[in-house]
Amino acid sequence: MIDVAIVGASGYGGGELLRLLAGHPKARVKVAVSETYAGKPVSAGFAGLAKRSELVYASYGDGAEVAQCDVVFLAQENGKAMHTVPHLLEAGCKIVDLSADFRLKDAELYKIWYGQEHVSAGWNAQAVYGLPERNGEVIKRAQLVGNPGCFPTASLLALLPLIENRLIDPASILIDAKSGISGAGRSKWSQEYHFPEANENVSAYKIAGTHRHTPEIEQTLTDAAGQEIALTFTPHLIPMTRGILATCYATLKEKGTREALLKMYSDFYADAPFVAVREDLPTTKQVLGSNMCHLGLSVDARLNRITLVSVIDNLVKGMAGQAIQNMNLMCGFDETDGLTMGGLWP
Repeated sequence: MIDVAIVGASGYGGGELLRLLAGHPKARVKVAVSETYAGKPVSAGFAGLAKRSELVYASYGDGAEVAQCDVVFLAQENGKAMHTVPHLLEAGCKIVDLSADFRLKDAELYKIWYGQEHVSAGWNAQAVYGLPERNGEVIKRAQLVGNPGCFPTASLLALLPLIENRLIDPASILIDAKSGISGAGRSKWSQEYHFPEANENVSAYKIAGTHRHTPEIEQTLTDAAGQEIALTFTPHLIPMTRGILATCYATLKEKGTREALLKMYSDFYADAPFVAVREDLPTTKQVLGSNMCHLGLSVDARLNRITLVSVIDNLVKGMAGQAIQNMNLMCGFDETDGLTMGGLWP
């Protein structure tokens, strides 16, 4: 049994980590850090944890208690983890960072997209991008993993089989994605997230290459393709709590059929426990509360274009569940430990 610390344990990502780790067979949460709720039981932040956890939120202090843990999840806002990571790595901790601080290899790229200098650029270059379906073997040897963003997770799982098999024109890729409101985090109080503004409303935001997840998607696809890839990514906010649906479009290099492509996808993900390739088109509710990604596709024979639909729960496979999946790999556990729950239906 390993000891785990969660820093930022009262945000949505931290709350999901607490919920999921409460049933993990080989890991226990020893420290849950929240400056807002320090000294209060974790159920004060997440009432659903009442009688599921006896933990009390702690303050980070000098970090000594956190540094004694085997694995540390950093679930804070962007710009925090890069200050904390060096001390924890020197203490021998394995770290999964749920923010964007260690997703981009190029520290200058981080500065451009996140508006601040990266103070741990050396570690930034050594961090492993935590998409297990692509980097599983490398994650097993990693001490520091940058957990992918929610939009990139859904989009990359849809597109990587096509890129790695050289089946599409990379310049033709378009991603149209929708996210539930929890994707913005728990501390967003601006008007567009208020119930009267968001309910019965769909809005696009950060369009025309301005969303921060764009370089993360491009970085991974570029690495897989062996050539520079730039793409159009358009996110939308939809009036539901959880879920991401990413619709991805691309032009096939050669004529392809839906049946042949479905088989290719099924073969590609045959050993991936959290990716299901479906005959029908998936919906967000099918994966609610689970660590699953469901994929479906069709081919427009007139234009020789493929359309893919990828759905995940943004707080589980898009955040905390994938972080635990990464921890399992880093610690030599079964990849599915603590994550075998199916989606909630209806």
